[in-house]
Amino acid sequence: MMQFFRQITGKLSSNIYASLQGPSTPQQMAFLRDLQREMNHNNSLDTSLDELNVAVFDLETTGFYPEKGDQIISIGAIKMKGHQIKEHETFYSLVKADLPLSDEISSLTNIQETELRAAPLASDVLVQFFKFVNRDILVAHHSKHEHSFMRKITWDLFRTKFNHRLVDTSFLIRLSDLSMKSASLEEVCIQCGIDIRDRHHALGDAIMTAQVWRHYLQLAQKKGFHHLREVYEYLSKHD
Repeated sequence: MMQFFRQITGKLSSNIYASLQGPSTPQQMAFLRDLQREMNHNNSLDTSLDELNVAVFDLETTGFYPEKGDQIISIGAIKMKGHQIKEHETFYSLVKADLPLSDEISSLTNIQETELRAAPLASDVLVQFFKFVNRDILVAHHSKHEHSFMRKITWDLFRTKFNHRLVDTSFLIRLSDLSMKSASLEEVCIQCGIDIRDRHHALGDAIMTAQVWRHYLQLAQKKGFHHLREVYEYLSKHD
């Protein structure tokens, strides 16, 4: 039935989407709203890069268009402080989804429809993910994809805006190469000498992205940058 609606309208309504992914509880909604309010007062731009806490994350999804009904099927994340990757502070979960999973996506991610039907509800996964992240900055590779899905699911499930600061890896990469904005994760890893492992697994991609972030964070510090505000100001002058 969902596929029928998707073919006819080109997108699922927020109510249909939320009903399949929730329902969220009052406690969950209160937690998310309190956390997002705190994010409005969290100024990390002037934090020393050595002390900067980030959660590097990745989403696997059924497609590229959340407004047309594509859904998150897994979330992976790993914590960092400065250039230190906290190997034992990780998050991973499949996310319940009832959409038919294409052979292409199943082959790419090694996730099966049967696993998604038995996976935790998106509302539960999202709350656990935000508890893991807390007020840390989020980092992702090609973050526009992650941002569009997080913005939609946070609003659909909790009627709350997605207020976490989300930084793309290109933010630091461009300090070394201003023209480098759209390279794939594989290409960047090869350039940095990072082994490619567990590609298209949300946690595997998050770990590789963390290694990329570490690589370019160290280069930024060698260039004399001390905090994110300096990077923003530099890049704004060179766009």
